[in-house]
Amino acid sequence: MATIEFAKDLDAKGLNCPLPILKTKKALAELSSGQILRVQATDPGSVRDFQAFAKQTGNELVQQEKEGEVFTFFMRRK
Repeated sequence: MATIEFAKDLDAKGLNCPLPILKTKKALAELSSGQILRVQATDPGSVRDFQAFAKQTGNELVQQEKEGEVFTFFMRRK
């Protein structure tokens, strides 16, 4: 899998819904349009949350992956 270049990294591991999304929203606000944020979370509910967040906000969920207990999301700011 190609490595995605990201402008900012957010560690949301150990946080439960809705904190990963709230922190993602704040971090995306600090990026320029088109920049990518990498988020790492351990909440299994975050998979559904990030898909819904992308739909609601228009930010693109570029990729999501799971390694062990950690979910990694790459969000592109609209």
